[in-house]
Amino acid sequence: MNAAPLTVMPILATPLGIATLADAQQLNPVLTELFAQRAAADPAQARNPLRYTSSDDLLEWPETPVRRLADGIAGAVYSLIGRVSDITEAQLRSCKLEARAWVTRVRTNGAVPAAHHPLTAWCAIYCVAAPAAAQDRADSGVVRLYESRLGSTFQDATNSVLRIPFSASHYAWRPVAGQLVIFPASLTYEVALLRAAEELLLVTTRLRFIAPGQQGFARW
Repeated sequence: MNAAPLTVMPILATPLGIATLADAQQLNPVLTELFAQRAAADPAQARNPLRYTSSDDLLEWPETPVRRLADGIAGAVYSLIGRVSDITEAQLRSCKLEARAWVTRVRTNGAVPAAHHPLTAWCAIYCVAAPAAAQDRADSGVVRLYESRLGSTFQDATNSVLRIPFSASHYAWRPVAGQLVIFPASLTYEVALLRAAEELLLVTTRLRFIAPGQQGFARW
């Protein structure tokens, strides 16, 4: 007996956006110098020799390079939402965007512990500078995104080898200078141990939108 035609569709897929900022080559060296100057004046830099994280008020900095970066990140997020949502461009632009961002510098043998962001719709991580891949550690400095929806799934010889977007495995994004990754802020993520000699410089942004007529949300 022949099988009936079968339709397969992803029903619980997680959107992931990857973009490259158009002026990254000119912008990144300026941002690197600016962030170094700011960090040198921040007492928090001495607390952890392997990782420095700034306060989350980066988007309030007045410097032009920061404003350009903020515009680029917001534009990429708007583009992703337009690709994966039924909201119209006019509706999206009528929403009030709220965002907070910070700089993270990861040094050799440093890492960023696992986290997720409540009261937040989207998380975007922009890479300002990244070392070459370490030869002795393939996952050096990658951003790991952890799958949690399928944690209770029974796995056997058939469903343990499913292809993306159906697989139950975690996902790793390797930071590349000038690239930006965007994902739902409910996902737990971390930056794996960095085994390279050079530093990894990231800007992480939390974003959410308030539609016209909404009261807004509690401060994050």
